[in-house]
Amino acid sequence: MADLRTTLAGIRSPNPFWLASAPPTDKEYNVRRAFEAGWGGVVWKTLGEDPPVVNVSSRYGAVSYNGTRMAGLNNIELISDRPLATNLAEIRSVKRDYPDRAVVVSLMVPCREESWKAILPLVEDTGADGIELNFGCPHGMSERNMGSAVGQVPEYVEMVTRWCKQYTRMPVIVKLTPNITNILVPARAARRGGADAVSLINTIQSIVGVDLDAMAPMPVVGGLGTHGGYCGPAVKPIALRMLGDVARDPEMAGLPISGIGGISSWRDAAEFLAMGATGLQVCTAAMHYGFKIVEDMIDGLSNWMDEKGYASLDALRGQALPRYVQWNQLNLKFKTIASIDQDACIKCGLCHIACEDTSHQAIAKIRAGDERRYEVIDEECVGCNLCAHVCPVDDCITMTPQPVDGMQTWTEHPNNPMRGQAANAG
Repeated sequence: MADLRTTLAGIRSPNPFWLASAPPTDKEYNVRRAFEAGWGGVVWKTLGEDPPVVNVSSRYGAVSYNGTRMAGLNNIELISDRPLATNLAEIRSVKRDYPDRAVVVSLMVPCREESWKAILPLVEDTGADGIELNFGCPHGMSERNMGSAVGQVPEYVEMVTRWCKQYTRMPVIVKLTPNITNILVPARAARRGGADAVSLINTIQSIVGVDLDAMAPMPVVGGLGTHGGYCGPAVKPIALRMLGDVARDPEMAGLPISGIGGISSWRDAAEFLAMGATGLQVCTAAMHYGFKIVEDMIDGLSNWMDEKGYASLDALRGQALPRYVQWNQLNLKFKTIASIDQDACIKCGLCHIACEDTSHQAIAKIRAGDERRYEVIDEECVGCNLCAHVCPVDDCITMTPQPVDGMQTWTEHPNNPMRGQAANAG
């Protein structure tokens, strides 16, 4: 079986699946249940200075789409609202009883050297494996000049990271905010500050909807609403792009990355690993389906790796990165055209409507008596693949690569940078 053991910034865990810093890691009771379910590690919900913050009610808003519940989750909860001493005692207890699991503590205190100098030895004394600097909280704490207010300023990211490296022996993971134009700016600042790893992405500033009766953004708190942090499956495309940008950047080479953002299945996990993640953090999926979901993630990833010949996570990691390029590096000679499997086609006509109204008029509707069929007009097809996306039948419409410069396909064309390379490194 594939070896799922993971080491991120020197922190070992039996598998790459960690619970992200969030409500599921708020207390000892939750974390113990998570470890019993099979999670490889946790990032404890963000701790701050006493007195604790006060959280509001209600705290969550959600986007449901096309029958999918909670396709995106909006959270306006702040950091831990429990006393610092209580959290520290529980972290010590959990780490003592689960020495093989990763226990990382998320931290957020004011951007003052004395505040970080004071809290770091308290966390180190618990036996925790490392810390994660929360530079991403997009609401509430950012309004107090913490969270993303720090993460959006590279000089602050570098400065605080440097303080933490000075005042603790624990590995320092810097959690990056996506609420920024170029993710590489804070990522490089974290590296300059001495970070042992980065994690991304944190939540995205959002308003998920408006209550048209209360006339306030959701969730409504006493008749008012505010923007929150958006997470869940809907943010996965953004997370993968930012992860890939950091993983392929020469200035970030070799720095471990903890991938976060909409990981809900083993397939999501495999995609994050292929784009360069060393480890993975999950939140919304656990909040939606419970801690046992990790069993499906572990089994699914392991079985797929066995099938593909990846013996370890190291063999899989970053396999997609050489093929993640700038637009101007794409082959403009490559062409593919649509092909409709007439036996699988259910004659719904969605491909024709989409192509006729919004694309290149390359699908003809052909009537023969009471029967109709849809056929691709090869000379008009530009290979945009919109038809394949709208088709409700899996594999009914496929895209067929065309000969290039007299060769059968682009796969073995001399200009293809991946020509002759193995499909995987397993």
